[in-house]
Amino acid sequence: MAWRLEGTYIENCNCDIVCPCAASAFAAPATYDRCNAALAWHIDSGEVDGTDVSDLSVVLVVDSPQQMSEGNWRVGMFMDDRASDEQAEKLGGIFSGQMGGPLANLVPLISENLGMEVAPIEYIDDGLRHRVKVGDAIDVEIEDLVSPFDPDGPLPKLTETKHPANSDLTPARTLSARVQGLGLDFSGEGKSGFSTPFSWVE
Repeated sequence: MAWRLEGTYIENCNCDIVCPCAASAFAAPATYDRCNAALAWHIDSGEVDGTDVSDLSVVLVVDSPQQMSEGNWRVGMFMDDRASDEQAEKLGGIFSGQMGGPLANLVPLISENLGMEVAPIEYIDDGLRHRVKVGDAIDVEIEDLVSPFDPDGPLPKLTETKHPANSDLTPARTLSARVQGLGLDFSGEGKSGFSTPFSWVE
């Protein structure tokens, strides 16, 4: 089944800035004993086996041990309530890693599926600020980091991170962050954040 997705991605986790997992291509352990993260994708343009999935969002929540590459992840999914049953099924296949693509590499690391909930997802990109709100379960807002020595220049970036969204990530500071859903309850406020465009084709 052929598919393509393009859009934007934001992330917040409870590591101190900057998340050592992403910065080290997952070789270094997280800051604390557990890594808790919210990973959000907004699809600007997308098609899955002929079905248009543009302007929809999907959010994953993750709880993993400190050394993420060793596995035993717990992962849950929030699906945009504007998605039809067909769109939700196809996007669920992609974001669970069952239909190949970058997230398929994470499947062997997952030991517990926390399920999927359908919820209204508000996703906002406003210049340097990015926010995702998922019903009453998630509210995360991050702001891309800017060098005080070159405030109008290019944003700092991490490159070749091996991150599934995009190997190039823009570090961000987390202005606010709360996750309370699918059995997880944590806050990453003031902790690590990233934003990046993404483009996947399978």
